[in-house]
Amino acid sequence: MTPSEPSRHGPANNPRRGGKGGSRPGPKPSHRESGRRGPARAQPPVDAAVDPARLAARDVLRAVRDRSAYANLMLPKLLRDRRITGRDAAFATELTYGACRAQGLLDEIIAAAAGRPASEIDGTILDILRLAAYQLLRTRVAPHAAVSTAVAMARTEGGERITGFVNAVLRRVSEKTEQEWVAQLAPADPIGRASFTHAHPRWIGQAFADALGASADEIDEALAADDARPTIHLVARPGEITGEELALITGGTEGAYSPYAVHLESGDPGDLEPVRDGLASVQDEGSQLVALVALRAPVSGPDQGRWLDLCAGPGGKAALMGAIAAIDGARLDAVEISTHRAELVRASVKGLPVTVVEADGRDSGLQPGYDRVLVDAPCTGLGALRRRPEARWRKQSSDVAGLARLQRELLDTAIDLVRPGGIVVYSTCSPHVAETIGVVSQAIRKRGVEAIPAGEVLAEVPRAAAGPHGEFVQLWPHRHGTDAMFIAVLRKPE
Repeated sequence: MTPSEPSRHGPANNPRRGGKGGSRPGPKPSHRESGRRGPARAQPPVDAAVDPARLAARDVLRAVRDRSAYANLMLPKLLRDRRITGRDAAFATELTYGACRAQGLLDEIIAAAAGRPASEIDGTILDILRLAAYQLLRTRVAPHAAVSTAVAMARTEGGERITGFVNAVLRRVSEKTEQEWVAQLAPADPIGRASFTHAHPRWIGQAFADALGASADEIDEALAADDARPTIHLVARPGEITGEELALITGGTEGAYSPYAVHLESGDPGDLEPVRDGLASVQDEGSQLVALVALRAPVSGPDQGRWLDLCAGPGGKAALMGAIAAIDGARLDAVEISTHRAELVRASVKGLPVTVVEADGRDSGLQPGYDRVLVDAPCTGLGALRRRPEARWRKQSSDVAGLARLQRELLDTAIDLVRPGGIVVYSTCSPHVAETIGVVSQAIRKRGVEAIPAGEVLAEVPRAAAGPHGEFVQLWPHRHGTDAMFIAVLRKPE
């Protein structure tokens, strides 16, 4: 099979930001099976034996493992630098993002085929095995092509001594389908089995099940949607272009809930004229709804047009709110603690009535009295894993406690900054109950703020109610086609 042939899932698109931190493969095995180079001798150049798409995918996986690089940031630049385009670029994208998303599942299968834990296989060889196993299990690539190209890459990395090991492991992998491997290796309990089947760490599967609550029987569907290749979501800039016009120009389809959303199946958004001209940008429809709730939720008394985005980076929600502020005659302050991200916010809101404040949201120096405050809090990002290929394997359950503490502090500050009768919208790109209902419930108890039913503000979105009394909104990829955004609307007592 040639590298330009489509995968089982079709050409891939560009998921967005990656995660942080991460684990790396463990100790290397003996020299006999390691990826160390053998004695100096003439080797066939790998470029002659392996196509550029697979080489690009291998190099990104190596950077993700070695340097904690973000696949979705590194791959597009590498494709441009190497002038890989068209179907070859789509193939490289599918291999890279697919292997990153399925890493845990692939490692368990590789370990079973190798007879040893994946952590005991040299990292450079493990990258090659992951790419080949992904092709064997989740694409229509011919088995001989997946194996032979992997052996060629392994030969360049470790000489002839390693090729027999790689060939043997991949032959064993190819003896079963993915479904047969899952049947052999998956845990017996429903959450463990669903997590394994759809390539998620078990703790994330449990977090999804906890958030689904009474609908936890949807866990398999929820994790499957989270493991699928996402579509591209664009946002039309209000006052410049409508969602309908953007859809006509780009050939996309209008979103189901946000009037500014347009969905594209694939492609590079940077190639689109409206994006290049600043008339549109990439933003998940769920994120658009967060910004719209912050502007739709009813305040008590007149709205004086003093709005605040307390955690603004990288600027997508601030840009949408700022564009609407320009239409309504309002002004928005956008706070961001990171210098780099503050610069991204400034670029996003250029020409809009937005003031960017580089400061810690918990101690911004801003004066109270805002009509509307958005707290899109830093979180684990479990709701956007489908757009961040390697993130699910970098996140740790131990991350949650520290983030929840920060979220509580930011929400408490937002309540101080909003005027009596004003509203605070709290959101996270995570369904984890400790980051969502847990944070908001504490603010309601301790600060006496009133929860306004967010579902009524988003009445057009079905099956979104969350919380003990359905007062919050929880979006899901499998229900709404968006990231798993949580939204709460709180009004400060007068």
